[in-house]
Amino acid sequence: MTAADGYYDALETRDPEAREAALMAALPEQVALAKRRASAYSALLADIEPEAVTSRAALARLPVTRKSDLPGQQAESPPFGGFASVAPGEMHRIFASPGPIYDPEGRGPGGQDYWRTARALWATGFRAGDVVHNCFSYHFTPAGAMFETGAHAIGCAVVPAGVGNPELQAKAIAQLRPRGYVGTPDFLKIILEKADELGLDCGTLNIAHVSGGPYLPQHRDSYEAREIAVFQSYGTADIGAIAYESPAREGLVVDEGAIVEIVRPGTGDPVPEGEVGEVVVTAFSREYPLLRFATGDLSAVLAGPSACGRTNMRIKGWMGRADQTTKVKGMFVHPSQIAEVLRRHPDAAKARLTVDSRDGGDAMTLAVEAAAPKPGLAEAIAATLQAVTKLRGTVELAAPGALPNDGNVLDDIRRYD
Repeated sequence: MTAADGYYDALETRDPEAREAALMAALPEQVALAKRRASAYSALLADIEPEAVTSRAALARLPVTRKSDLPGQQAESPPFGGFASVAPGEMHRIFASPGPIYDPEGRGPGGQDYWRTARALWATGFRAGDVVHNCFSYHFTPAGAMFETGAHAIGCAVVPAGVGNPELQAKAIAQLRPRGYVGTPDFLKIILEKADELGLDCGTLNIAHVSGGPYLPQHRDSYEAREIAVFQSYGTADIGAIAYESPAREGLVVDEGAIVEIVRPGTGDPVPEGEVGEVVVTAFSREYPLLRFATGDLSAVLAGPSACGRTNMRIKGWMGRADQTTKVKGMFVHPSQIAEVLRRHPDAAKARLTVDSRDGGDAMTLAVEAAAPKPGLAEAIAATLQAVTKLRGTVELAAPGALPNDGNVLDDIRRYD
């Protein structure tokens, strides 16, 4: 790969309208492929005309595919729940993530960088000829292979170190002299502290790319003290890379091969820019054509392009989980039920259900934003809440913007101590 001006390729700096036009032009073929060759989508998209899916509005009308549903769907229709477009033997590799969820790796165009991690590694500073110490797991889960293939696409050599055994890791780094580390945010700190204990020199490490866990302030401070430039990315074992940090250090830039939507948890409805919601991704794998894949993670869109010159959408990064199901009086309450309550009351814009303990039992309070509430709206919403959840709750009306912008639809504040 030849880059100009420090970018992985020219796609990163193209006009946003040109990018959007290219992505929307590719959508109909991808939807048609999924509908034609993946049995689950043949059913889900039965009433959808693929050639009409040429805009984000049209995409938003497609059903979401939820990561949380995959274990059950794959158990009913092994191994991939009907979402793969080719037979298992036509895949390159098959991984297993907790759930269990079986994650296929397709052969992809050219057979390299199926997971699209090269762009993220390039933004970190990896270049052809670098040695990469890869501490993501190579056992069953795909992270090790995800970043190894991206490093190979750049032209790097990879030490497939995997997880565990910090003493052996420290010795390998001291002897092989890699330029950079790839792995979880906390494990590098463990390795470096072991190297200090053993008197080993790991000073060749000056860059690192981390993912798969929270990058906490104590990690950042530790690495800055050692003059290691650390960048992070966000992705899933199902989709691959979704967004990555650039030298601007302002949120995460969405990968060029993905369409990202931020939707209200429990729904497929996009939220306004800046509002926290669930990350939903459409990528362009030919073998595993996931459409509107709901990750269960929360994030929000940042306004404007990155100062680094990359022009794609930016998100704030991982901000928590959208899977907020809770149990009240022995019955499950789901974010989708709160969304259904709102759907039945157009005057209501946003809602948040708080579950608390009161007089020895569970109590529900639904706070609802409404700009100009009509008389009796609270009572009507309370009746709908009971009809949808089969549970009684009180409704409190609030002004627009009064509820926290954190993506939470259900807030369980009961104490069990």
